[in-house]
Amino acid sequence: MQEILNALCDSTRRAALAIVWDGGEHCVCELMERLDASQSRMSRHMKVLREVGLVVDRRDAQWVRYRRSPDIAPEITRMISAVLNAEKTFE
Repeated sequence: MQEILNALCDSTRRAALAIVWDGGEHCVCELMERLDASQSRMSRHMKVLREVGLVVDRRDAQWVRYRRSPDIAPEITRMISAVLNAEKTFE
């Protein structure tokens, strides 16, 4: 749990997670554009989310596509949804 909470402490990672949380697959190029982040910065953030099991990736030619991991425990899914919804409320 601590690793997941540490991953969520960064606002860029939360923003990226909010994008992929819709269940769709998103190219790192889309995340870069929407979050105004460089490719290396975005890749580092997504690596953190991948390592804690929140997203999975798929290589597509030169780009990597990310989506929400289907293996997240329901309790963790509810907690992350609550964090993302709370953040929307405070924006």
